Amino acid sequence: MNDITIRKATHLDLPKLRDFEQGLIEAERPFDATIRENPLMYYDLEAILESESSLIVVAQYQEEIIGCGMVLTADARPYLKHKTYANIRFLYTVPEHRGKGVNALVIDFLKQWAHTQNLFEIRLTVYQDNLPAIKAYEKVGFHKHIIEMRLP
Repeated sequence: MNDITIRKATHLDLPKLRDFEQGLIEAERPFDATIRENPLMYYDLEAILESESSLIVVAQYQEEIIGCGMVLTADARPYLKHKTYANIRFLYTVPEHRGKGVNALVIDFLKQWAHTQNLFEIRLTVYQDNLPAIKAYEKVGFHKHIIEMRLP
């Protein structure tokens, strides 16, 4: 899969990004009973594309966009050592290209961008029962840090 390129997303990519967003929502639904019914969007992608403190990228194989990811600059809680951090979100790979290292390439690109923004604390969230995603994130160096609990 050396033919995969990662590039900054543009407004021309919005239709594909919206499709990926719906794919992500449907993939996460089994892990979270609190996700409301459609129509639903997680992100204001247009605003994020315009923001200088965030980045959305797409993974492209030949002429096809096969995945995406984003990083947002987030404010840290006041008691932490860092004031801001890179919050990676919206990681999605089309099913037929999963297991080929697409996520790793996207995460590496997002990490490099974060470092250019002087963001050296990098975090993401994942559902604890989403074992394939956890395995993929551990493979690129992430480790479990905190568990959020809820009382329905």
